[in-house]
Amino acid sequence: MRKQFCLAVVCVLAGCSAGGGSGSFLSIGTGGTGGIYYPLGGALANLMSTADSTHRYTAEVTGGSVENVNRIKNGEMDLGFAMATAVYQGYDGGDLRILAPLYPNVTHILVPRNSTAQSPGDLRGRKVSVGSAGSGTEQLSRQALEAYGIAYGDIDVRYLSFRESADALRDGAIDAAIISVGYPASAVLEATTTARARLLPVDSSHVGLLAARYPYYMAGTIPAGSYRGVDTDIPTVAVMNWIVGPERLEDEVVQHLLDILRDRRDHLIQVNAIARQIDLTALGRAPIPLHPAAQRWLTELP
Repeated sequence: MRKQFCLAVVCVLAGCSAGGGSGSFLSIGTGGTGGIYYPLGGALANLMSTADSTHRYTAEVTGGSVENVNRIKNGEMDLGFAMATAVYQGYDGGDLRILAPLYPNVTHILVPRNSTAQSPGDLRGRKVSVGSAGSGTEQLSRQALEAYGIAYGDIDVRYLSFRESADALRDGAIDAAIISVGYPASAVLEATTTARARLLPVDSSHVGLLAARYPYYMAGTIPAGSYRGVDTDIPTVAVMNWIVGPERLEDEVVQHLLDILRDRRDHLIQVNAIARQIDLTALGRAPIPLHPAAQRWLTELP
């Protein structure tokens, strides 16, 4: 009864009442209410409920990438948003599959404006927020720091959410924060305005080192003008966000999903402009196997 009640509440939040079907519920794992995953997931649930007469889709508030991957693997969720780090590390040869690409996350490494740090390699011995414990950002933070020869034992680790990181920078409670998110991100906007934080670059040699170690890393850029004080492009490392699900998920569900991302993206852009960065050809660069329906859909792309 409790689970049914929760699904009903989430369905209302996602706008599922506008859907055309009255069939079984399918859940979409997103993230916290303050991030990008949740509003995009709610809009997507609404669009899919309208397009699919046999299912009603619900966007669930979750802990993010790692939780979504684990719940899909455990049969507790049907679709989920997740960073490539969590997708790749969560794949164990079972039936976890890529359904569709989302947008790239770029790595924001923030320090106070008066900090002496000029590179991530200068963070040794400092108080660093690496993201919420067990999150996709925390996985990325560990790997990015290791590329600079820094282990968690070399820093004072703080497991803070994006919003908590921005507040801690403002209050002088931490020396740096690592935030993996699409741009412009509200937490980074807050940190660069109220806390007057600045961003550190990740140079190409360390991007190359990460890409050689892990197949999901790629070069990224935080464009000039994205945040206060960012007057030139800042090089960094990026990872894709993906929509994942089990291989047993019905082909028609995957077809509806990909068709919406291709044909109804304008509705998602109204929710968050980051949806402009969705590139469906990224299916060809997936870090784990594609769902069979996604594989067929990819072969039919012009």
